[in-house]
Amino acid sequence: MANENIRSGGISVEIEHIFPIIKKWLYSEKEIFLREIVSNACDAVTKLRRLSSLGEAKDLDLDGSKIRVILNKDEKTITVTDNGIGMTEEELQKYICQIALSGALDFVQKYENADTAAESGIIGHFGLGFYSSFMVSDTVDVITRSYTGGPLIKWSCSEAGEYEITTDYEDEDGLVDGRGTAVVMHISEEGEEYLSASRLKEVLDKYCAFMPVEIYFEDESADADKPEAKEGEEPEAPKPINDTDPLWLRQPSDITEEEYKDFYHKVFRDYRDPLFYIHLRADYPLNFKGILYFPRITNEYESLEGQVKLFYNQVFVADNIKEVIPEYLLMLKGVLDCPEMPLNVSRSYLQNSGYVTKISAHITKKVADKINSLFSTDREAYEKLWRDLKTFVEYGCLRDRKFHDKVKDSVLFEKCGGGFVTLSEYLESAKEKHENKIYYATDKTSQAQYISLLEAEGIEVVLLDRVLDTQFISMVESVNSGVKFARVDAEVASAMKNEGDAPEMNAAAELFKKIAGEHVTVEVQTLKDASIPAILTVAEESRRMDDMMKMYAMQDGGMTNFPLESKLILNAASPLIGKLEITAESDSDKAEMIAKQIYALSLLSQRKLSAEELTKFLGDSYELLSRI
Repeated sequence: MANENIRSGGISVEIEHIFPIIKKWLYSEKEIFLREIVSNACDAVTKLRRLSSLGEAKDLDLDGSKIRVILNKDEKTITVTDNGIGMTEEELQKYICQIALSGALDFVQKYENADTAAESGIIGHFGLGFYSSFMVSDTVDVITRSYTGGPLIKWSCSEAGEYEITTDYEDEDGLVDGRGTAVVMHISEEGEEYLSASRLKEVLDKYCAFMPVEIYFEDESADADKPEAKEGEEPEAPKPINDTDPLWLRQPSDITEEEYKDFYHKVFRDYRDPLFYIHLRADYPLNFKGILYFPRITNEYESLEGQVKLFYNQVFVADNIKEVIPEYLLMLKGVLDCPEMPLNVSRSYLQNSGYVTKISAHITKKVADKINSLFSTDREAYEKLWRDLKTFVEYGCLRDRKFHDKVKDSVLFEKCGGGFVTLSEYLESAKEKHENKIYYATDKTSQAQYISLLEAEGIEVVLLDRVLDTQFISMVESVNSGVKFARVDAEVASAMKNEGDAPEMNAAAELFKKIAGEHVTVEVQTLKDASIPAILTVAEESRRMDDMMKMYAMQDGGMTNFPLESKLILNAASPLIGKLEITAESDSDKAEMIAKQIYALSLLSQRKLSAEELTKFLGDSYELLSRI
């Protein structure tokens, strides 16, 4: 039995209320109106081609299919014409006079099955794109004739949503030739910036550069810059402004190396060649195509954000949509065309979807596979790329543990002495002398003394000279139990020491404690290299903490003075330290002067001297020379 207290019905929308909302809020950027109107024209041609292939439309010449974008500043109009499917009066009433009734969706449901719908190439979906024209227009005219024949019809609508339809319309401007549709936008004051040839070309280049139907731009303004033909020559035929067969839709086997590079230079305006690229072609169930390029990054601050362009059936949607591309992969440049992408009404943002998550995972896997393939198939060529590739790989490993697990065996470390080594290769060679410890330098010049001391004992030193390296090696230590990184000035390696206890040198030790201050520990050890009187070391953990504090201070605009745990190693094997031990007891002033010089030199080999330290060092040096 029906409940008499329940009523049902459909929500109605009054046109005078919805039009202002469309005009102001439908799209985030006004320029999108051109993308939408040109996309509709593209759909009209695509539908006709599909009907022809299905035998629904016969005896039609489809070779001349094209879209024209016509600017006339004098009349303040922008016109988009196509010679596609066109509309009858009934269809015009149905699809144009009813907001959000999608002709594209109707077409797909009628002529495509579930398996081929995504491959139809139909762009429209929500039935709202046409109304974006009112974002820049106060009046819009639609002139159309169906491919089935019949009269030419004109629909004219004001920004208030009031329209009139004229049947048997006479097209004096010849905008519709036989069949198709022309959308004439009478530009309002709000849209006058688009009455500029350069501005329209910019928008077309951004959104329509790869649409599947040829697009021609024409400027019919009185002051238009029209090329003149040379005497005796035919005028140059107009050229489409778009590439209807973009590289990502072609088979990789049909594309040359030069074509990949030319595409990169043209689309991303980077004069340098990319390091390499990945051509993506994913079929069911993902169904997307694209090309990702690895740009050359000459330094880690140059461009940590690349440009991955997202397309929907060859229509540009947005740059760097993080739901599709993991954040760390946005350092790449490339294009992705995803015809099943779950976009919102404005086609600017994604709806949440498992499809998006799967695409992201697939791309990550392909990138990791490419890196591993380059490493395993041509190690020599891979090593030449590593300096450019390093920042990207390290950043990816830091951001995504799964990505790290995939590529960890392809991560290289550059040796100060030349060449490259993987983590496992380094650890294997270090088993006897310094098991599970990796020695590294951050500056080959300032740390040259430490590097030479280690290399003299057959200990390899790797170069980690980028800011990101500190975070990266901390992560490597966390996932490899027992493995530790130590900067060359962090400690004196056991391989550099002689066996046995060092002799006591109390007088020299006390002298250096007085000079170095309370923050520096003084120890006496016997080193194999007797030419070095003293070495200053800074504990690895202490220095890393200092680096981190400095980084945070820089971000906050502040200063930091984190106390470093320093140790001064006096080399008992050094004749100079031996003499100093004796001199300290007999001539304390002279001994102190020599000790100050030795300590300043040890500081200088470890870091740059401060202005005060340098001034004092130079003064003491001149004083010492004057006594010779």
